[in-house]
Amino acid sequence: MTKNSPRNAALALFLISGATFPVCAAPVSATKNIVLVHGAFADGSGWAAVSAILEKDGYKTFIVQPPETSLEDDVAATNRVLDGLDGPAVLVGHSYGGVIITEAGNNSHVKNLVYIAAFQPDTGESLGSLGAKLPPASKAIRPTADGFLYLDSALFHADFAADLPDAEADVMAKSQVYLSVKSAGTAVTSPAWKSKPSFALVATEDRSINPELERFMYRRSNAQVVEVTSSHVAYISHPADVAALIEKAAR
Repeated sequence: MTKNSPRNAALALFLISGATFPVCAAPVSATKNIVLVHGAFADGSGWAAVSAILEKDGYKTFIVQPPETSLEDDVAATNRVLDGLDGPAVLVGHSYGGVIITEAGNNSHVKNLVYIAAFQPDTGESLGSLGAKLPPASKAIRPTADGFLYLDSALFHADFAADLPDAEADVMAKSQVYLSVKSAGTAVTSPAWKSKPSFALVATEDRSINPELERFMYRRSNAQVVEVTSSHVAYISHPADVAALIEKAAR
């Protein structure tokens, strides 16, 4: 990402206008480590505004960059970050990142899980099987010849990031991280949400994951749920709402 990219410019404006978001200092008893995991077709830079709010409120954030080459590789990348922490953590996932944290959440450092417009699979379920249960509105996913998936750039803005400015969505479409078919089809074996509390955000205008699927998954896990009128990328377009839910989990 270049110094003058739309996303960096947006973050700069956010930091300058910090008074827009009231400071909620982290209680002494709160879990201070927050580990953020992005999903398919995105990268860790999308967490910039959420991270800034959390850091301002006294939390320490860590942003995982899963390679999206296999679920095993992505869980390993997350555990690598978790194993380096000095205490407990709240583990947060967006989209496919929810599949990752469902497995990586078994790490002993993880106290609570937060799902942001994310998949929350049960034993034997994968991103692919859940998506087939209640399909999304989007038809933008395309395959490559070597076993990866990406979003058609012509549909990226409308189907993935409808509430972001055109220029920012365009940069995201150009820089998207391709998801391996292997990652999408690998089933979860040990869902951490069955033994650890979970919190979740439903993006009501989501075209990449069916909002009804989000509600179904979060209801069966007894997650504490909030709903936000947002596209799939709520963590970018509604950072204050996302940070507030993460801080609730941390408390």
